[in-house]
Amino acid sequence: MTPDLAAHARRGLPWLVIAGVMVAALSLRGPIVATTPVLTQIEDDFGIGSATAGLLTTAPVLMFAVLTPVAALVIRRAGAELALLISLSGVLIGTLVRALPGFGWMLTGMVIIGASITIGNVVIPVIIRRDVAPDRVALVTAAYAATLNAGSLLTSLLTAPIAALIGWPAALLTWSLITVAGIVLWTVHLRRARRAGADAGDRYSGAQPVTARPTATGVDPAALTGPLPVVARDRSLLGRPVVWLLLAAFGLQCLIYYALSTWLPTFAADELGLDAAAAGAIASVYQGVGILGAFLVPLLLRFTPRIVTPLVICASWLTVTTGLVFAPELLWVWLAVGAIGHAGGFVVIFSALVAVARSDSEAAGMSALIQGGGYTIGALGAPLMGGLLEATGGWTAALVLMLVLAVVYCVALLAAVAASARATR
Repeated sequence: MTPDLAAHARRGLPWLVIAGVMVAALSLRGPIVATTPVLTQIEDDFGIGSATAGLLTTAPVLMFAVLTPVAALVIRRAGAELALLISLSGVLIGTLVRALPGFGWMLTGMVIIGASITIGNVVIPVIIRRDVAPDRVALVTAAYAATLNAGSLLTSLLTAPIAALIGWPAALLTWSLITVAGIVLWTVHLRRARRAGADAGDRYSGAQPVTARPTATGVDPAALTGPLPVVARDRSLLGRPVVWLLLAAFGLQCLIYYALSTWLPTFAADELGLDAAAAGAIASVYQGVGILGAFLVPLLLRFTPRIVTPLVICASWLTVTTGLVFAPELLWVWLAVGAIGHAGGFVVIFSALVAVARSDSEAAGMSALIQGGGYTIGALGAPLMGGLLEATGGWTAALVLMLVLAVVYCVALLAAVAASARATR
């Protein structure tokens, strides 16, 4: 099918596409956070320590780092819609495997979930850029980011109450209903898109096949995976200090975020004397306010001087980590402020990346290096915090470490933003 016919086939389905993206987004973070409100019960039932329990968050985050090249290949081979359907199906399979008896099966399920979510992470921006009108891309992207947080909010808030009624294994399994809804919606969309293509005289799968080559009409199969590359080949990147600053900032942001997201319900139960349901509810503030943060940061970037947004992000991270150390009784306040940092830090970091990149290929290489290395660092967060909790018998050492890392994060982020400002003068 020619690009004009493909575009015509898509224009009749924009709201179905947007609805499908939002429903899919609910399954692209929630399954990772779902275990955190019942982590203590999991430890008790399986007889494992806190460091081992932290692997339940580490496994999927590590998949983000390792499997992005594989995700890009899946998208090129299958097309965008089918790739997202594969992603959601994998999340469903992983959720079912996670429900099997034994910690080994649970960890295996989390690996499958993480690998499947990696495909969704890569393909949804491609679908948004391809199918949404240019003047609405920013709004839909912000809504997508907010919905990711909404998925985490739901699982943080409701897993413990559901577990109190039917047990934590069944409670984790109930979240598969959202994934099933996403699979149904994308199956309908894929069938309609292919039917539209057939009516136009071709079989349309939502994307050009991998065998396509650039033509006079501009068809380029590399566009399927957007700016995310398979590998970072340019060795000169390693000699640029700003790349290492961005890598440090992204990695530390991921590490602190996943450490806190994993252990906040347990911390709330220990320090505030809350039951599992109440602890999960207060921890959900961290995810819920992130929904607002996803829209706030783009507004700051647009209407304030360049330095304001990274300063707000840094203040957010320092507030939440300092508050947890010195005044844990005000946990909900610190989480509400801290949510702005985790929702907007990604935008600031990758805006700086775009500013300092000297070409599209260099931007692609930097993105691969920063995301791959950053998610690898981030995967250490949950077991590191759990290990310190297990070794010291208290939260002080782990929280002080998070505060120190937040300071290093702020130094790296502000230095990277300063470098990007110099690059655009």
